[in-house]
Amino acid sequence: MSLDPPTYLNSLQNNIRARPIPWEGAVRAGTITDQDLKKIKAVDKVRKEQRKQTVEADVGTYRDLLLGGDSGKSVLESAAKRADVVQYILVLTGDLLNDVPGLPSALLDHSDPYKAFLPLLTYSSNPEDPIPLLTSSVLASLIAAAQTKFPKSTPQTDEALPKLYKYLAGLTKSQDSGLQDIAVQEYSAVLRTKKSRELFWKQRQETVGPLVEILRTAGGAGKDTDSTLWSGGASIRTATDAGLGGGVGLQVLYHVLLALWQLSYEGSLVGKGLEEEHEIIPLYTQLLRLSPKEKTTRLLLSTLVNLLTPTSNRSYLLATAVSVRLPNLLSNLKGRHLTDSDLLDDLQSLTDMLNEYTSSQTTLDEYSAEVLAGHLKWSPPHRDQTFWHENASKIVTDNKGELPKKLAEIMGKSWDNDKQVLAIACNDVGWLVKECPEKRGELEKLGLKGRVMELMAEPDENVRYESLKAVGEWLRYSFDK
Repeated sequence: MSLDPPTYLNSLQNNIRARPIPWEGAVRAGTITDQDLKKIKAVDKVRKEQRKQTVEADVGTYRDLLLGGDSGKSVLESAAKRADVVQYILVLTGDLLNDVPGLPSALLDHSDPYKAFLPLLTYSSNPEDPIPLLTSSVLASLIAAAQTKFPKSTPQTDEALPKLYKYLAGLTKSQDSGLQDIAVQEYSAVLRTKKSRELFWKQRQETVGPLVEILRTAGGAGKDTDSTLWSGGASIRTATDAGLGGGVGLQVLYHVLLALWQLSYEGSLVGKGLEEEHEIIPLYTQLLRLSPKEKTTRLLLSTLVNLLTPTSNRSYLLATAVSVRLPNLLSNLKGRHLTDSDLLDDLQSLTDMLNEYTSSQTTLDEYSAEVLAGHLKWSPPHRDQTFWHENASKIVTDNKGELPKKLAEIMGKSWDNDKQVLAIACNDVGWLVKECPEKRGELEKLGLKGRVMELMAEPDENVRYESLKAVGEWLRYSFDK
């Protein structure tokens, strides 16, 4: 998977290549040895083919130069106090890794191929400091080569990856899109194996969280605006080639989607967690509405296929997909002039999956799925007297009262940006009390009565109205008794 190098990083590397380094002074000061300087000059500022021939003719020597060996320390360790020399050597190392096909393999034959680089990731806490930035690029290239060279992950790589992930996670939290793009492209470079994706998921608070937040910003749904995801409030016309919501550029969006698409190949591991922690299905449905290019639409659809396909995910994630009206959106997508064959295959796979699921669902199944998804909307069952008369008892008692417990959890949130959810929950509680008065005590133990009474003081008039109705059912039962 080859991506164009991040512009920010490319510019930084070019600036460092153009800087004059007083090499002889560095030798006199003992920063590097005369032998090190001869090796450096033999490959510095020469044609690519000449550089390739020089290194391949003496690859062991260059391995010792960069990583250290029996004859001495790594040049990076020797020059640790000279930031300009370290920066230059890191850029040169990146160039050698790209230009000399045999060098990555030779470096990986070293007993500890990452030892010279890993300490440099923590050289500075400034995200714009060149040394950690350049180091992360070298490490990403070297780890990617290790994943190709060794069919099974090595202990050294398994130890290095979490440290690289930790550093890159800091870049994704930056407000600078150039730094974000460096991080997500380097994520993509190493998310090629099952082990690397498992380690990435293990650190998901650091790694996945900031990526999802970028997507939420692009979709016009930051942390406090969940209602946008569930209502589909934005339109395709709000997205442009220059950027989407919150100024997220199309390039950054694509690269974030690419990294999460790679992660989705561990669908059975990550599917439920992505939904529970990040509402990934509503988010991807919203981004599908906004997607301005086929390449982003393709990644969105393919990721959804990867997450929905595992049997362990289907009942939970398909229910959520139906709740956010993904089937309707897929139908609309089919009406567009789409040409990518992989995209069209994934679109059909998703449509078939959802059609099979919805054809077997009852109204109670649909209501249960909506409640368990954790976000309520005025779907038909909520105001259907027949539905409540036939199903209220099952709702209260099935699966040890799972649905009332979930209602209590939903009502425990403030829903500052979507008060409608609280109004609907109060409506549902009222129906349960009306149809199952004998279960009133069980509902009260869950805190539903107390919460409904609190909501009578809500500023939102719809919440006040529905909470008053629900309290009225409790009072009516008391009076009737």
